[in-house]
Amino acid sequence: MKKLGIALLAVFFVILSACSSETEGEIETIVLADAGWDSIRVHNSIAQIIMEDGFGYDTEVTSGSTAATIQGLRQGDINVYMEVWTDNIKEVYKEATEAGDFEAVSVNFDDNVQGLYVPTYVIEGDEERGIEPAAPDLKTVEDLKKYPDVFADPEDPGRGRILNAPSGWAVAEAITAKFDAYGLDETMNNFMPGSDSAAVADLVDSYEAGEPWVGYYWSPTAVTAKYDLTLLEEPEYDEAVWNETKGTEFPPNDVVVAVHKDFEEQAPEVYDFLSNYETSSALTEEALKYMDENDVEPKDAAIWWMNQHEDIWTSWVSEDVAEKVKEALK
Repeated sequence: MKKLGIALLAVFFVILSACSSETEGEIETIVLADAGWDSIRVHNSIAQIIMEDGFGYDTEVTSGSTAATIQGLRQGDINVYMEVWTDNIKEVYKEATEAGDFEAVSVNFDDNVQGLYVPTYVIEGDEERGIEPAAPDLKTVEDLKKYPDVFADPEDPGRGRILNAPSGWAVAEAITAKFDAYGLDETMNNFMPGSDSAAVADLVDSYEAGEPWVGYYWSPTAVTAKYDLTLLEEPEYDEAVWNETKGTEFPPNDVVVAVHKDFEEQAPEVYDFLSNYETSSALTEEALKYMDENDVEPKDAAIWWMNQHEDIWTSWVSEDVAEKVKEALK
């Protein structure tokens, strides 16, 4: 009897092991990263709608700085990252992908630009608004050090102010390095806003008042879609110079969809969907502009965008998944 009991127990564990192997690695809730800007939130919402209504998964979003969310992706606390700006985190990205911690499954968009912007009326004026050009000879980032009086820091008389990216963003280090590379710190202060929304509010207030403003921004955003801004020139990108001083224009920056190393095994059908995910800066800005003009949440903008571009997102998934999502969007 004792031998029979042991044998039965062994069989039980074999069956249990077989059952476990069928579900090993599977997940019920897919966690996406929100690193703090609107375009990633819109793409999260598009992906979440398809994951939930098309594939039946629950989804969650984890918010944090670029560094924190990338670390979460590496560790598996985050499964999906809809906008990894690869060159903004070049060293970490290379290290993580070479280590196999996560992988890029598609390029979301690659036609983005970033750098220091001014409202175009600062250079050209705006006759319709009665604005005279405040810096008609301003062309380059290095030129900015000549104009502390135009871009005056309200808290530091005699010096100018350039808005950097928020301090938790990886790109903020690159902008800070440009202060040294171009000698901007001779006359200009490096101001880091507390958040993207704070930077936008500062820009919008200045723009609506017709006042000079200079700061870091990028496309695709609602801001660059809505306002007439000029990207200040820098020397053509040179990898060696960039790596040493950041004293060139920003490098080409593939913005990729990345997933944790275990995700293909955990949710293979969603992995395939994300491998097909592709938009553009212009398409992304459509959703962002709608969100801004109608004062709606990213999910509302995502639903609007998906109704406008059914031909695009349905090409990412199978016909039966597309039908489920279309039914949910009604």
